[in-house]
Amino acid sequence: MSKRPRAAGRCVRTGVLILALSTWSVSPASVFAQVMPPADNPEVQAQIRLFSAWLESQIAYRGLPGVVVGVVAGDDLVWSRGFGFADMEAARPMEPSTRFRMASHSKLFTATAIMQLREAGQVRLDDPVSDYLSWFRFQQAAEDDPPITIEHLLTHSSGLPREARSHWSDWDFPTGEELVALMPERQAAFSPEVRWKYSNLAYSVAGMVVEHVSGMTWADYLQQNVFDPLGMAASSVDRDVPGLATGYGRRMPDGTREIIPFVDARGMAAATGLTSTVEDMARFVSAQFRDGARGQDRILGTASLREMHRVRMLENTWTRGQGIGFSVQRVDGRLYVGHGGGYPGHTTQTLIQLDDRVGVIVLTNTNDSNPSQIASQLMKTVGGAVADATKVEPQQTEWDPAWARFAGLYRSRWGDSQVVLMDERLVIISPNAGEIQVSTELEPLGDGRFRMVAPTGGGAVGEVVRFVERDGRVVRMITGDSYADRVRD
Repeated sequence: MSKRPRAAGRCVRTGVLILALSTWSVSPASVFAQVMPPADNPEVQAQIRLFSAWLESQIAYRGLPGVVVGVVAGDDLVWSRGFGFADMEAARPMEPSTRFRMASHSKLFTATAIMQLREAGQVRLDDPVSDYLSWFRFQQAAEDDPPITIEHLLTHSSGLPREARSHWSDWDFPTGEELVALMPERQAAFSPEVRWKYSNLAYSVAGMVVEHVSGMTWADYLQQNVFDPLGMAASSVDRDVPGLATGYGRRMPDGTREIIPFVDARGMAAATGLTSTVEDMARFVSAQFRDGARGQDRILGTASLREMHRVRMLENTWTRGQGIGFSVQRVDGRLYVGHGGGYPGHTTQTLIQLDDRVGVIVLTNTNDSNPSQIASQLMKTVGGAVADATKVEPQQTEWDPAWARFAGLYRSRWGDSQVVLMDERLVIISPNAGEIQVSTELEPLGDGRFRMVAPTGGGAVGEVVRFVERDGRVVRMITGDSYADRVRD
Protein backbone atom coordinates (compact mmCIF):
# COMPACT_ATOMS: atom_id res chain seq x y z
CA MET A 1 0.00 0.00 0.00
CA SER A 2 1.02 3.58 -0.43
CA LYS A 3 3.00 4.87 2.52
CA ARG A 4 4.55 8.11 3.56
CA PRO A 5 8.37 8.04 3.66
CA ARG A 6 9.33 6.95 7.13
CA ALA A 7 12.49 4.97 6.49
CA ALA A 8 14.91 7.77 7.38
CA GLY A 9 13.18 8.38 10.68
CA ARG A 10 13.30 4.70 11.54
CA CYS A 11 17.01 4.48 10.77
CA VAL A 12 17.82 7.45 12.97
CA ARG A 13 15.78 6.04 15.80
CA THR A 14 17.51 2.67 15.51
CA GLY A 15 20.90 4.35 15.55
CA VAL A 16 20.06 6.14 18.75
CA LEU A 17 19.02 2.88 20.37
CA ILE A 18 22.28 1.16 19.39
CA LEU A 19 24.23 4.06 20.85
CA ALA A 20 22.21 3.73 24.03
CA LEU A 21 23.01 0.03 24.17
CA SER A 22 26.75 0.60 23.97
CA THR A 23 26.77 3.58 26.31
CA TRP A 24 24.28 2.67 29.02
CA SER A 25 24.24 -1.15 28.78
CA VAL A 26 20.55 -1.29 27.95
CA SER A 27 19.43 -4.90 27.53
CA PRO A 28 19.06 -6.07 23.90
CA ALA A 29 15.53 -7.27 24.64
CA SER A 30 14.38 -3.76 25.51
CA VAL A 31 15.97 -2.36 22.36
CA PHE A 32 14.37 -4.94 20.08
CA ALA A 33 10.99 -4.39 21.75
CA GLN A 34 11.09 -0.74 20.71
CA VAL A 35 11.95 -1.37 17.04
CA MET A 36 9.92 -4.56 16.50
CA PRO A 37 7.24 -4.25 13.79
CA PRO A 38 3.81 -4.29 15.48
CA ALA A 39 2.75 -7.38 13.51
CA ASP A 40 5.59 -9.31 15.15
CA ASN A 41 4.78 -8.15 18.66
CA PRO A 42 3.97 -11.21 20.82
CA GLU A 43 0.88 -9.62 22.34
CA VAL A 44 -0.40 -8.56 18.92
CA GLN A 45 0.11 -12.13 17.70
CA ALA A 46 -1.72 -13.46 20.75
CA GLN A 47 -4.68 -11.14 20.17
CA ILE A 48 -4.77 -12.13 16.47
CA ARG A 49 -5.08 -15.78 17.50
CA LEU A 50 -7.79 -14.92 20.03
CA PHE A 51 -9.83 -12.82 17.60
CA SER A 52 -9.39 -15.33 14.77
CA ALA A 53 -10.67 -18.18 16.94
CA TRP A 54 -13.71 -16.10 17.94
CA LEU A 55 -14.51 -15.01 14.37
CA GLU A 56 -14.13 -18.52 12.97
CA SER A 57 -16.65 -19.66 15.57
CA GLN A 58 -19.02 -16.83 14.67
CA ILE A 59 -18.88 -17.86 11.02
CA ALA A 60 -19.51 -21.50 11.89
CA TYR A 61 -22.32 -21.02 14.41
CA ARG A 62 -24.08 -18.22 12.55
CA GLY A 63 -23.58 -19.70 9.10
CA LEU A 64 -21.93 -16.56 7.70
CA PRO A 65 -20.49 -16.76 4.18
CA GLY A 66 -17.31 -14.77 4.77
CA VAL A 67 -15.53 -11.82 6.35
CA VAL A 68 -12.37 -9.83 5.59
CA VAL A 69 -10.76 -7.77 8.35
CA GLY A 70 -7.88 -5.34 8.58
CA VAL A 71 -6.05 -3.42 11.29
CA VAL A 72 -4.30 -0.14 10.44
CA ALA A 73 -1.64 1.66 12.47
CA GLY A 74 -0.55 5.01 11.10
CA ASP A 75 0.48 4.44 7.49
CA ASP A 76 0.61 0.66 7.72
CA LEU A 77 -1.88 -2.13 7.23
CA VAL A 78 -0.54 -4.18 10.12
CA TRP A 79 -2.74 -7.23 9.68
CA SER A 80 -5.43 -8.36 7.29
CA ARG A 81 -7.06 -11.72 6.68
CA GLY A 82 -10.01 -13.28 4.92
CA PHE A 83 -12.29 -15.77 6.68
CA GLY A 84 -14.81 -18.03 4.98
CA PHE A 85 -15.86 -17.72 1.36
CA ALA A 86 -16.29 -14.93 -1.16
CA ASP A 87 -18.44 -17.38 -3.14
CA MET A 88 -19.79 -20.39 -1.28
CA GLU A 89 -20.85 -22.46 -4.30
CA ALA A 90 -17.48 -22.03 -6.00
CA ALA A 91 -15.61 -22.38 -2.69
CA ARG A 92 -13.73 -19.18 -3.55
CA PRO A 93 -11.95 -18.13 -0.34
CA MET A 94 -12.04 -14.65 1.09
CA GLU A 95 -8.81 -12.72 0.53
CA PRO A 96 -7.61 -9.23 1.52
CA SER A 97 -7.88 -8.40 -2.20
CA THR A 98 -11.58 -9.42 -2.38
CA ARG A 99 -13.81 -6.52 -3.43
CA PHE A 100 -16.97 -5.46 -1.64
CA ARG A 101 -19.76 -2.99 -2.10
CA MET A 102 -18.83 -0.48 0.60
CA ALA A 103 -22.37 0.90 0.87
CA SER A 104 -22.59 3.97 3.12
CA HIS A 105 -18.83 4.27 3.42
CA SER A 106 -19.40 6.13 0.15
CA LYS A 107 -20.58 9.06 2.28
CA LEU A 108 -17.09 9.52 3.72
CA PHE A 109 -15.81 10.04 0.18
CA THR A 110 -18.64 12.44 -0.63
CA ALA A 111 -17.86 14.49 2.46
CA THR A 112 -14.16 14.43 1.57
CA ALA A 113 -14.95 15.72 -1.93
CA ILE A 114 -17.02 18.60 -0.55
CA MET A 115 -14.22 19.53 1.85
CA GLN A 116 -11.71 19.47 -1.02
CA LEU A 117 -13.89 21.88 -2.98
CA ARG A 118 -14.23 24.01 0.12
CA GLU A 119 -10.45 24.15 0.53
CA ALA A 120 -10.29 25.32 -3.09
CA GLY A 121 -12.75 28.12 -2.31
CA GLN A 122 -15.43 26.70 -4.61
CA VAL A 123 -18.10 26.01 -1.97
CA ARG A 124 -18.94 27.00 1.60
CA LEU A 125 -20.55 24.68 4.12
CA ASP A 126 -23.18 27.27 4.99
CA ASP A 127 -24.19 27.83 1.36
CA PRO A 128 -27.80 26.89 0.53
CA VAL A 129 -27.91 23.81 -1.69
CA SER A 130 -30.23 25.68 -4.07
CA ASP A 131 -27.37 28.08 -4.86
CA TYR A 132 -25.78 25.20 -6.80
CA LEU A 133 -28.76 23.02 -7.76
CA SER A 134 -31.60 25.23 -9.00
CA TRP A 135 -33.96 22.23 -9.14
CA PHE A 136 -33.54 21.50 -5.41
CA ARG A 137 -37.13 21.99 -4.27
CA PHE A 138 -39.10 19.79 -1.87
CA GLN A 139 -42.00 19.95 0.56
CA GLN A 140 -40.75 21.65 3.72
CA ALA A 141 -41.67 20.49 7.20
CA ALA A 142 -42.71 24.05 8.10
CA GLU A 143 -43.39 27.09 5.96
CA ASP A 144 -40.74 29.24 7.66
CA ASP A 145 -37.94 26.67 7.46
CA PRO A 146 -34.51 28.09 6.52
CA PRO A 147 -32.79 26.83 3.38
CA ILE A 148 -31.03 23.48 3.61
CA THR A 149 -27.28 24.05 3.47
CA ILE A 150 -24.45 21.84 2.30
CA GLU A 151 -23.49 21.22 5.94
CA HIS A 152 -27.04 20.03 6.67
CA LEU A 153 -26.63 17.40 3.97
CA LEU A 154 -23.27 16.20 5.31
CA THR A 155 -24.29 16.06 9.00
CA HIS A 156 -27.69 14.40 8.55
CA SER A 157 -29.39 17.48 9.98
CA SER A 158 -31.40 18.46 6.87
CA GLY A 159 -34.61 16.73 7.95
CA LEU A 160 -34.97 15.20 4.48
CA PRO A 161 -36.52 11.73 4.19
CA ARG A 162 -34.15 8.82 4.37
CA GLU A 163 -34.69 7.54 0.82
CA ALA A 164 -35.70 8.64 -2.67
CA ARG A 165 -38.17 5.79 -3.26
CA SER A 166 -38.53 1.99 -2.76
CA HIS A 167 -35.02 1.02 -3.96
CA TRP A 168 -34.19 -0.97 -0.82
CA SER A 169 -37.22 -3.18 -1.49
CA ASP A 170 -37.04 -3.59 -5.25
CA TRP A 171 -33.33 -2.69 -5.77
CA ASP A 172 -34.37 -0.25 -8.50
CA PHE A 173 -32.29 2.80 -7.60
CA PRO A 174 -33.20 6.06 -9.37
CA THR A 175 -30.99 7.64 -11.99
CA GLY A 176 -29.83 11.20 -11.49
CA GLU A 177 -32.53 12.46 -13.82
CA GLU A 178 -35.21 10.48 -11.95
CA LEU A 179 -33.97 11.83 -8.62
CA VAL A 180 -34.30 15.41 -9.88
CA ALA A 181 -37.81 14.69 -11.14
CA LEU A 182 -39.03 13.10 -7.90
CA MET A 183 -37.52 15.72 -5.57
CA PRO A 184 -40.60 18.03 -5.49
CA GLU A 185 -42.63 15.09 -4.14
CA ARG A 186 -40.31 14.51 -1.21
CA GLN A 187 -41.66 15.65 2.16
CA ALA A 188 -39.14 16.72 4.83
CA ALA A 189 -39.78 14.89 8.09
CA PHE A 190 -38.22 17.65 10.21
CA SER A 191 -37.06 21.21 9.86
CA PRO A 192 -33.29 21.64 9.47
CA GLU A 193 -31.26 21.10 12.67
CA VAL A 194 -34.23 19.85 14.69
CA ARG A 195 -32.60 16.45 15.13
CA TRP A 196 -30.14 14.01 13.61
CA LYS A 197 -31.89 12.08 10.86
CA TYR A 198 -29.96 9.78 8.56
CA SER A 199 -30.62 10.43 4.88
CA ASN A 200 -29.31 8.66 1.80
CA LEU A 201 -31.26 11.18 -0.24
CA ALA A 202 -29.31 14.05 1.32
CA TYR A 203 -25.96 12.48 0.41
CA SER A 204 -27.14 11.74 -3.12
CA VAL A 205 -27.86 15.45 -3.47
CA ALA A 206 -24.43 16.27 -2.00
CA GLY A 207 -22.81 14.13 -4.69
CA MET A 208 -24.70 16.09 -7.32
CA VAL A 209 -23.31 19.31 -5.82
CA VAL A 210 -19.81 17.89 -6.31
CA GLU A 211 -20.59 17.07 -9.93
CA HIS A 212 -22.05 20.52 -10.58
CA VAL A 213 -19.14 22.42 -9.03
CA SER A 214 -16.33 20.22 -10.41
CA GLY A 215 -17.83 19.64 -13.84
CA MET A 216 -16.93 15.95 -13.52
CA THR A 217 -18.94 12.78 -13.04
CA TRP A 218 -18.95 11.45 -9.50
CA ALA A 219 -16.84 8.44 -10.45
CA ASP A 220 -14.29 10.56 -12.33
CA TYR A 221 -14.00 13.01 -9.45
CA LEU A 222 -13.21 10.24 -6.98
CA GLN A 223 -10.74 8.62 -9.33
CA GLN A 224 -8.77 11.82 -9.85
CA ASN A 225 -8.97 13.34 -6.37
CA VAL A 226 -9.08 10.38 -3.97
CA PHE A 227 -8.34 7.00 -5.57
CA ASP A 228 -5.28 8.04 -7.56
CA PRO A 229 -3.58 10.14 -4.81
CA LEU A 230 -4.03 7.33 -2.27
CA GLY A 231 -3.18 4.48 -4.63
CA MET A 232 -6.65 2.92 -4.28
CA ALA A 233 -6.28 0.95 -7.52
CA ALA A 234 -8.94 -1.65 -6.64
CA SER A 235 -11.71 0.88 -5.91
CA SER A 236 -14.50 1.94 -8.25
CA VAL A 237 -18.05 3.28 -8.39
CA ASP A 238 -20.98 1.09 -9.47
CA ARG A 239 -19.09 -1.32 -11.71
CA ASP A 240 -19.55 -5.08 -11.67
CA VAL A 241 -15.80 -5.65 -11.40
CA PRO A 242 -13.91 -8.97 -11.28
CA GLY A 243 -13.07 -10.22 -7.80
CA LEU A 244 -16.28 -8.89 -6.24
CA ALA A 245 -17.58 -11.04 -3.39
CA THR A 246 -20.89 -12.75 -4.10
CA GLY A 247 -23.58 -11.11 -2.01
CA TYR A 248 -25.93 -13.14 0.17
CA GLY A 249 -29.17 -12.21 1.87
CA ARG A 250 -29.99 -12.82 5.49
CA ARG A 251 -30.15 -16.36 6.82
CA MET A 252 -33.71 -17.63 6.59
CA PRO A 253 -35.34 -19.95 9.17
CA ASP A 254 -34.50 -22.99 7.01
CA GLY A 255 -30.82 -21.94 6.93
CA THR A 256 -30.78 -20.83 3.30
CA ARG A 257 -29.52 -17.53 1.95
CA GLU A 258 -30.61 -15.75 -1.21
CA ILE A 259 -27.84 -15.02 -3.72
CA ILE A 260 -28.04 -11.33 -4.58
CA PRO A 261 -26.96 -10.08 -8.03
CA PHE A 262 -25.02 -6.89 -8.66
CA VAL A 263 -27.15 -3.82 -7.92
CA ASP A 264 -26.33 -0.43 -9.48
CA ALA A 265 -26.85 2.56 -7.15
CA ARG A 266 -27.15 4.88 -10.18
CA GLY A 267 -28.04 8.41 -9.07
CA MET A 268 -27.44 7.51 -5.41
CA ALA A 269 -23.82 6.43 -5.91
CA ALA A 270 -22.53 9.26 -3.68
CA ALA A 271 -24.54 7.76 -0.82
CA THR A 272 -23.91 4.07 -1.36
CA GLY A 273 -22.18 3.15 -4.65
CA LEU A 274 -18.51 2.64 -3.73
CA THR A 275 -16.69 -0.67 -4.28
CA SER A 276 -13.36 -1.28 -2.51
CA THR A 277 -11.12 -3.73 -0.65
CA VAL A 278 -9.70 -3.89 2.86
CA GLU A 279 -6.29 -2.92 1.42
CA ASP A 280 -7.66 0.18 -0.32
CA MET A 281 -9.79 1.18 2.67
CA ALA A 282 -6.66 0.93 4.81
CA ARG A 283 -5.13 3.62 2.60
CA PHE A 284 -8.16 5.83 3.22
CA VAL A 285 -8.00 5.21 6.98
CA SER A 286 -4.29 6.10 7.03
CA ALA A 287 -5.10 9.39 5.28
CA GLN A 288 -7.11 10.41 8.36
CA PHE A 289 -3.92 10.48 10.46
CA ARG A 290 -1.82 12.73 8.21
CA ASP A 291 -0.87 16.31 8.95
CA GLY A 292 -0.12 19.15 6.58
CA ALA A 293 -1.69 20.79 3.55
CA ARG A 294 -3.36 18.80 0.80
CA GLY A 295 -0.90 17.25 -1.64
CA GLN A 296 0.40 13.85 -2.75
CA ASP A 297 -1.12 11.28 -0.35
CA ARG A 298 -2.71 13.98 1.82
CA ILE A 299 -6.19 14.31 0.32
CA LEU A 300 -7.18 17.05 2.78
CA GLY A 301 -5.44 19.56 4.99
CA THR A 302 -5.18 19.06 8.74
CA ALA A 303 -7.84 21.66 9.57
CA SER A 304 -10.40 20.03 7.27
CA LEU A 305 -9.79 16.59 8.77
CA ARG A 306 -10.27 17.98 12.28
CA GLU A 307 -13.58 19.48 11.22
CA MET A 308 -14.74 16.21 9.71
CA HIS A 309 -13.89 14.26 12.86
CA ARG A 310 -15.54 16.71 15.28
CA VAL A 311 -19.13 16.28 16.48
CA ARG A 312 -21.40 18.78 14.76
CA MET A 313 -24.79 17.17 15.36
CA LEU A 314 -25.76 15.04 18.36
CA GLU A 315 -28.40 12.37 18.52
CA ASN A 316 -31.20 13.50 20.81
CA THR A 317 -30.15 10.76 23.22
CA TRP A 318 -26.62 12.29 23.34
CA THR A 319 -25.12 8.82 23.02
CA ARG A 320 -23.38 9.47 19.70
CA GLY A 321 -22.95 12.24 17.17
CA GLN A 322 -22.20 13.15 13.60
CA GLY A 323 -19.19 14.89 12.18
CA ILE A 324 -18.86 15.82 8.51
CA GLY A 325 -19.38 12.40 6.97
CA PHE A 326 -17.99 10.52 9.95
CA SER A 327 -20.05 9.04 12.75
CA VAL A 328 -18.58 9.89 16.16
CA GLN A 329 -19.08 7.81 19.30
CA ARG A 330 -17.59 7.51 22.77
CA VAL A 331 -17.02 4.02 24.14
CA ASP A 332 -15.51 3.45 27.59
CA GLY A 333 -14.15 6.99 27.63
CA ARG A 334 -12.50 6.66 24.19
CA LEU A 335 -13.60 8.64 21.13
CA TYR A 336 -14.00 6.81 17.83
CA VAL A 337 -14.89 7.96 14.33
CA GLY A 338 -15.90 5.79 11.41
CA HIS A 339 -18.88 4.57 9.44
CA GLY A 340 -20.92 1.51 8.70
CA GLY A 341 -22.68 0.40 5.55
CA GLY A 342 -25.32 -1.95 4.27
CA TYR A 343 -26.03 -2.80 0.62
CA PRO A 344 -27.82 -5.76 -1.00
CA GLY A 345 -25.56 -8.66 0.00
CA HIS A 346 -22.80 -6.62 1.65
CA THR A 347 -22.36 -4.98 5.08
CA THR A 348 -19.27 -3.11 6.28
CA GLN A 349 -17.82 -1.21 9.23
CA THR A 350 -14.80 1.00 9.85
CA LEU A 351 -13.76 2.17 13.32
CA ILE A 352 -10.90 4.62 13.91
CA GLN A 353 -9.24 5.73 17.17
CA LEU A 354 -7.55 9.01 16.25
CA ASP A 355 -5.42 9.44 19.38
CA ASP A 356 -3.86 5.99 18.98
CA ARG A 357 -3.71 6.32 15.18
CA VAL A 358 -5.29 2.87 14.90
CA GLY A 359 -8.24 1.78 12.77
CA VAL A 360 -10.08 -1.45 12.03
CA ILE A 361 -11.99 -2.45 8.90
CA VAL A 362 -14.60 -5.21 8.58
CA LEU A 363 -16.10 -6.22 5.22
CA THR A 364 -18.72 -8.96 4.84
CA ASN A 365 -20.81 -10.44 2.04
CA THR A 366 -24.14 -10.87 3.77
CA ASN A 367 -26.80 -8.66 5.31
CA ASP A 368 -26.92 -10.19 8.81
CA SER A 369 -23.25 -10.38 9.81
CA ASN A 370 -23.39 -7.41 12.23
CA PRO A 371 -20.03 -5.93 11.18
CA SER A 372 -20.16 -3.26 13.89
CA GLN A 373 -20.00 -6.01 16.53
CA ILE A 374 -17.09 -7.65 14.73
CA ALA A 375 -15.29 -4.30 14.43
CA SER A 376 -15.79 -3.63 18.13
CA GLN A 377 -14.24 -6.97 19.07
CA LEU A 378 -11.41 -6.47 16.57
CA MET A 379 -10.62 -3.07 18.07
CA LYS A 380 -10.70 -4.43 21.65
CA THR A 381 -8.34 -7.27 20.85
CA VAL A 382 -5.96 -6.76 17.93
CA GLY A 383 -6.53 -3.02 17.67
CA GLY A 384 -5.79 -2.47 21.34
CA ALA A 385 -2.62 -4.55 21.19
CA VAL A 386 -1.44 -2.69 18.08
CA ALA A 387 -2.13 0.62 19.78
CA ASP A 388 0.04 -0.44 22.74
CA ALA A 389 2.78 -1.75 20.45
CA THR A 390 2.95 1.45 18.41
CA LYS A 391 2.47 3.94 21.22
CA VAL A 392 5.10 6.66 21.31
CA GLU A 393 5.54 7.98 24.82
CA PRO A 394 5.74 11.79 24.82
CA GLN A 395 9.02 13.28 25.87
CA GLN A 396 8.76 14.52 29.43
CA THR A 397 10.88 17.01 31.29
CA GLU A 398 12.71 15.29 34.12
CA TRP A 399 11.34 16.11 37.54
CA ASP A 400 13.39 18.62 39.54
CA PRO A 401 13.05 18.18 43.32
CA ALA A 402 13.46 21.95 43.67
CA TRP A 403 9.99 22.39 42.21
CA ALA A 404 8.57 21.29 45.54
CA ARG A 405 8.95 24.93 46.60
CA PHE A 406 5.99 25.89 44.40
CA ALA A 407 3.53 23.98 46.61
CA GLY A 408 1.37 26.19 48.75
CA LEU A 409 -1.89 28.16 49.04
CA TYR A 410 -2.51 30.90 46.48
CA ARG A 411 -5.25 33.55 46.74
CA SER A 412 -6.91 35.81 44.17
CA ARG A 413 -10.04 37.93 44.16
CA TRP A 414 -11.93 34.99 42.73
CA GLY A 415 -10.90 32.29 45.18
CA ASP A 416 -8.09 30.16 46.60
CA SER A 417 -6.03 27.46 44.88
CA GLN A 418 -3.91 24.88 46.64
CA VAL A 419 -0.84 23.58 44.79
CA VAL A 420 -0.12 20.16 46.28
CA LEU A 421 3.12 18.20 45.90
CA MET A 422 2.43 14.56 45.11
CA ASP A 423 4.82 11.87 43.88
CA GLU A 424 7.06 13.96 41.62
CA ARG A 425 4.16 16.04 40.34
CA LEU A 426 2.23 19.15 41.24
CA VAL A 427 -1.57 19.27 41.22
CA ILE A 428 -4.06 22.04 41.94
CA ILE A 429 -7.13 21.56 44.09
CA SER A 430 -9.82 23.90 45.38
CA PRO A 431 -9.28 23.97 49.17
CA ASN A 432 -12.92 24.74 49.93
CA ALA A 433 -14.37 21.93 47.80
CA GLY A 434 -16.56 19.40 49.60
CA GLU A 435 -14.57 16.47 48.23
CA ILE A 436 -11.06 15.83 46.98
CA GLN A 437 -10.93 16.29 43.22
CA VAL A 438 -7.55 16.05 41.51
CA SER A 439 -8.36 17.09 37.96
CA THR A 440 -5.81 19.82 37.27
CA GLU A 441 -2.13 19.02 36.96
CA LEU A 442 0.96 21.13 36.24
CA GLU A 443 2.95 19.49 33.45
CA PRO A 444 6.64 20.53 33.60
CA LEU A 445 7.98 22.42 30.59
CA GLY A 446 11.37 23.28 32.09
CA ASP A 447 12.88 26.50 33.48
CA GLY A 448 10.24 26.62 36.20
CA ARG A 449 7.42 26.75 33.66
CA PHE A 450 4.45 24.37 33.55
CA ARG A 451 1.40 23.72 31.42
CA MET A 452 -2.03 23.49 33.00
CA VAL A 453 -3.55 20.11 32.13
CA ALA A 454 -7.22 19.39 32.85
CA PRO A 455 -9.97 17.18 31.38
CA THR A 456 -12.25 20.12 30.54
CA GLY A 457 -11.65 23.43 28.78
CA GLY A 458 -12.40 25.82 31.62
CA GLY A 459 -9.88 28.15 33.22
CA ALA A 460 -6.42 28.44 31.70
CA VAL A 461 -6.21 24.81 30.58
CA GLY A 462 -3.43 24.32 28.04
CA GLU A 463 -1.77 27.61 28.96
CA VAL A 464 1.57 28.23 30.68
CA VAL A 465 1.77 28.44 34.46
CA ARG A 466 4.79 30.14 36.03
CA PHE A 467 5.81 31.33 39.47
CA VAL A 468 7.26 34.64 40.60
CA GLU A 469 9.98 34.57 43.24
CA ARG A 470 11.28 37.45 45.33
CA ASP A 471 14.13 37.30 47.86
CA GLY A 472 14.26 33.52 47.54
CA ARG A 473 10.54 33.05 48.22
CA VAL A 474 7.69 32.14 45.87
CA VAL A 475 5.20 35.00 46.02
CA ARG A 476 2.87 34.59 43.03
CA MET A 477 1.47 32.01 40.60
CA ILE A 478 0.58 33.24 37.12
CA THR A 479 -1.83 31.04 35.16
CA GLY A 480 -2.14 32.27 31.62
CA ASP A 481 -2.88 35.98 32.02
CA SER A 482 -4.21 35.92 35.58
CA TYR A 483 -2.41 35.62 38.88
CA ALA A 484 -2.87 34.62 42.51
CA ASP A 485 -0.62 35.60 45.41
CA ARG A 486 0.88 33.04 47.72
CA VAL A 487 -0.43 33.29 51.28
CA ARG A 488 1.32 30.30 52.86
CA ASP A 489 3.51 27.30 52.12
